[in-house]
Amino acid sequence: MLKSIIFGMLLLFSFVVNAQENTAYTQRVLENTEIDILFSYYDQDGNNAAVTGGEGTEKLTDAASSIVVRLPLNNDDIITIDTGISAYSSASSSNVNPLDGNANKEVSPFNASSGASQSDELIHFKGSYEHSSKDRNSRIGANIYAAREFDYFSLGFGANYAYLFNEKNTEVSVSGQVFLDTWKAEYPIELRDGFFDNRVTGSGTYSPLFNEFSNLNRNSYSLSLSVSQILGSKVQGSLFVDVIQQNGLLSTPFQRMYFGDRDNFFIDDFQLADAVERLPDSRFKFPVGGRLNYYVNEVFVLRSYYRFYTDNWGVTSHTASVEIPIKLNDVFTVYPSYRFYNQTKADYFYKKESAVSSLAYYTSDYDLSNFNAHQYGAGLRYKDIFAKLSVLGFGLKTLDVKGIIYNRSTGLDSFIVSLGTTFVYTK
Repeated sequence: MLKSIIFGMLLLFSFVVNAQENTAYTQRVLENTEIDILFSYYDQDGNNAAVTGGEGTEKLTDAASSIVVRLPLNNDDIITIDTGISAYSSASSSNVNPLDGNANKEVSPFNASSGASQSDELIHFKGSYEHSSKDRNSRIGANIYAAREFDYFSLGFGANYAYLFNEKNTEVSVSGQVFLDTWKAEYPIELRDGFFDNRVTGSGTYSPLFNEFSNLNRNSYSLSLSVSQILGSKVQGSLFVDVIQQNGLLSTPFQRMYFGDRDNFFIDDFQLADAVERLPDSRFKFPVGGRLNYYVNEVFVLRSYYRFYTDNWGVTSHTASVEIPIKLNDVFTVYPSYRFYNQTKADYFYKKESAVSSLAYYTSDYDLSNFNAHQYGAGLRYKDIFAKLSVLGFGLKTLDVKGIIYNRSTGLDSFIVSLGTTFVYTK
């Protein structure tokens, strides 16, 4: 399969190069180097942590920043470099080891520990290359991606191709992506070799149903197809379909399970795991959807979105959103937004102690439960295509500030504030 993908990319690249027109003047795809500086702060809370079997604190904060540099190599080619770091503090993941090596500490699933798993950083790098034909009717590109956090490493690569026709009123694009991921399995402290604590209480002897995962790899393959069409002077629409296949370790090694047919054991108020979640080693995902944008007048634009999703784990979902940019003047635009999400539960989801130990697959991760969610947002954008405000030879092209509030019917609430800027080299 991989050889076929590479061969197809080479054919597409050959087609684009050979089809270029010999014109006297071609406008550059990107006139000057552009730099995006992005920052976001995220905060959430809830009481259904998967780390503690579907009951416990979900408190989490995350601060993320990244820098994206788009560099024109010539009239037709662009290289993009995206690097960033996300630093989080999680009361939920801290309870992978609630004891922190302290035999005298009182523990509870609703309290955070201060152990090594409480915080971590996700570091990512993505490099991409894109070539446009001389007539600007086609684009071809490729990318490579790498990310790391304390228990996970991801390596990815992909390719994309787009073709415009019908006087550039119609665009068809296809892209493919492969991710090759590896877990460094971190199990709950009570399931590790050598665990002993004389405070354990319960009926009989604590004997969990636990075996370490033998396969720590996860591979994901995706193929995307989209069609965009200008439907009139005020209307533009697009349709997309994705096909995604995942294989390997799709369970999270540190997410506990509690069974209804097993005795309960505790240290203080903290219940010891009967097992960790077990999910199938294969998952097929199929999202399909579309966008419709309508230009009302020089002040208002209506942007709508809908997606239907289904997979072979029993999850079906619907996503609908609307955004209404309102142009205040030549440089400032405000854009309120709303998003609704609904999903059915996975076949393998069970609330705490509602699963039995004879089942082949089980999880208490509320991300796979049945729920509705509402997302409310508003943003303010400053845009000056002439980049009159300049610092060290780079002019400020755009400045975006946005806030979003998220409410889930399971009780999870969160908000995110983001800031984005685009600078363009003006010298």
